Parts: sequence; C-alpha cells; structure tokens
Amino acid sequence: MSIKIDRIASNMVKEISYILMTEVKDPNVKFVTVTDAKVTNDLSYAKIYVTVLNKEYINDTLKALNNAKGFIRNELKERMDIRNIPDLEFVYDESIEYGNKIEKIIEEIHNED
Repeated sequence: MSIKIDRIASNMVKEISYILMTEVKDPNVKFVTVTDAKVTNDLSYAKIYVTVLNKEYINDTLKALNNAKGFIRNELKERMDIRNIPDLEFVYDESIEYGNKIEKIIEEIHNED
C-alpha cells in the first residue's frame, strides 16, 4: 500500500470511531471499537474492522453498523478531504481473540515447565 492510502485508512479509523461514539444513536453500536481499516488503491471500497465488548451481540452490532453506513459515509464526507468516500463494509476483527488464544497457549507451556 502507498503512504497516501495508509494515511487515509488511519484517518478513517479515527473519524469513524469518533462518529460512532458521538453521532450514532443506535444503542447496539455504543460499545464498538474500530481496530483497523483496509482501503483499496482506487478508494472505492473500505473494509472496517471492529471489535465488540459483549461477544453475544456481534451479529446485532454488525447489522446495526451496516444499516448506519450511509449515515457514516455522509459524516465522513464532511470530515475527510477526499473526493469520493469509499463504500464501507464492517467486519468483526478476530485478531484480538486469536492473540489472546496464542498468549494463553504460551502461558500454559511456561506453566508446564
């Protein structure tokens, strides 16, 4: 990826986090953390990775986020200085759970010694 695309993705993470925290009124998206964004080189598509505080509500939260993506895109249009705002797709980020699982395995190995 180019530096410009990385900068845009980083700015999207910051702005979407702020929008979710202050602007979106849906109670299903109150405990969402935006962890990463992957933007295509032509800026037509962005995959936004999120985590949820309560794992039981992952599907409800993703549904609410995808329903609010039109509103979020309009807010991004006002906040970001790019010509076209990419189409957004919200995806659950499993990397934190995977990291915790690996950490637990390593801890068990050390405890066996």
